[in-house]
Amino acid sequence: MAQCEVCGNDYGMAFEVHAAGAVHVFDSFECAAYKLAPICDNCGCRILGHGHETDGKFFCCAHCARKKGYTELTDHA
Repeated sequence: MAQCEVCGNDYGMAFEVHAAGAVHVFDSFECAAYKLAPICDNCGCRILGHGHETDGKFFCCAHCARKKGYTELTDHA
């Protein structure tokens, strides 16, 4: 069994995620998202979808980007 690096659960169905040259072990997608998903620089939510990135900042949507002054970004949903 493998131990989740977020919650510490020792779980027989844990899985590895290889990202940016590192290997991470998780017991759930929730723990993987908690550790790896970027955080919106406006509202603080985890960005699980296509989000936006500009000037090294991450936003969950164009609305949040506009709140921080980045008016050129638009949503394509």
